[in-house]
Amino acid sequence: MTLVRRPRRLRTTPAMRRLVRETRVHPAQLVLPVFVREGLTAPRTIDSLPGVSQHTLESLAGVIDEAAAAGIGGIMLFAVPEVRDATGTAACDAHGILNLAITKAVEASAGRLVVMADLCLDEFTDHGHCGVLAADGTVDNDATLTVYASMALAQARAGAEVLGLSGMMDGQTAVVREALDAEGFTSVSVLAYSAKYASVAYGPFRDAVESDLQGDRRAYQMDPANRREGLVESTLDEAEGADIVMVKPALPYLDVLADVAAASAVPVAAYHVSGEYSQIEAAAQRGWIDRRAAHLEAVTSIARAGADIVLTYAAVEVATWLKEDM
Repeated sequence: MTLVRRPRRLRTTPAMRRLVRETRVHPAQLVLPVFVREGLTAPRTIDSLPGVSQHTLESLAGVIDEAAAAGIGGIMLFAVPEVRDATGTAACDAHGILNLAITKAVEASAGRLVVMADLCLDEFTDHGHCGVLAADGTVDNDATLTVYASMALAQARAGAEVLGLSGMMDGQTAVVREALDAEGFTSVSVLAYSAKYASVAYGPFRDAVESDLQGDRRAYQMDPANRREGLVESTLDEAEGADIVMVKPALPYLDVLADVAAASAVPVAAYHVSGEYSQIEAAAQRGWIDRRAAHLEAVTSIARAGADIVLTYAAVEVATWLKEDM
């Protein structure tokens, strides 16, 4: 038998595999989520997120320096206040922990990477939901939008370059864009968490932000069974002025990510969320998988599906590994 086509010829050596590789991940595509907690005097490790810590305002500069040295594209800031209330008042306070962290990060970055901030109320409310509650206990979409507009202006005034709208309220992108433009913040970008699913994979994140969530978020985050709806959401956000759209989580929703990427005229991000990250870490700690190879495979798979930007807690290490592999 004579074989005319032998695909294995293009797999023979590391150099050959690099030459014909279809998907190439670059450190500049990566974004590191960072937690800053009010009241800490030193960084505090997060048990369910191995290798990740809650940081102080003082330790944040070191995180920025490390991330910039690794060549990653940006950081996404999350904050944990000491005091919470029903409407998330601290989120809009110019002296609140998140807005102070934004200013610190922008100063430390000095333009070396993009400073992004999470725009959502779940870290700031005493009930743990992403918006304010109506009398019947449900999340009031339109009342929440009013708070989001104020939160957006507070973050823009603090210096944030990208606002990450993660609350999954209908119309949030349009309301935030309008508020920013009306106040002259036309250069501040909006990253819309367009297809954010009601996933079980957020557990370690809720530990990181010390969430007091009562109930669940299935009435506003998306049903994991729905694929077409992800494209509907991203199309709406793009029309409302989103500069970047996102799919979250990443690996269980690569089909949705591919759909969104194929249709989007703006950059597409995906978030390799806490539970996805921690599964790799836990298995690697037990010797069941190769940690480095698993993180690289995960990020490559996300990029292959169409993500231009990947948020991952392993961003700094992945960037280092990518440069070593080059």
